[in-house]
Amino acid sequence: MYYVQKTLEISSSHQLYLDYESKCETMHGHNWKVVVYCRARELDNNGMVCDFTAIKQMVHDRLDHRNLNEVLDFNPTAENIARWIVDTVPTCYRADVYESRDNMAAYERDED
Repeated sequence: MYYVQKTLEISSSHQLYLDYESKCETMHGHNWKVVVYCRARELDNNGMVCDFTAIKQMVHDRLDHRNLNEVLDFNPTAENIARWIVDTVPTCYRADVYESRDNMAAYERDED
């Protein structure tokens, strides 16, 4: 199995829709750190699991300097963003999304 990992820094804003009162319901921003993990049993014709630039285009270019509520069609929690990354990047099996140095959510696809 081959593995690659891409770390991205994303600055964006969001507000959460929650069933309890929270300051996170107000528009606010984060300097997110996102780690994208990809794997493949075989390399593609270029000798890659996934092109690092393609990962950046699919994730960073879509989310950076944006209001996540306007570009994503779900409640943009760190957990939901991690799931969206795994579902968006073809060879991705795990994503870690850090809202801050101390707050991280991850999503990992079960083995197929």
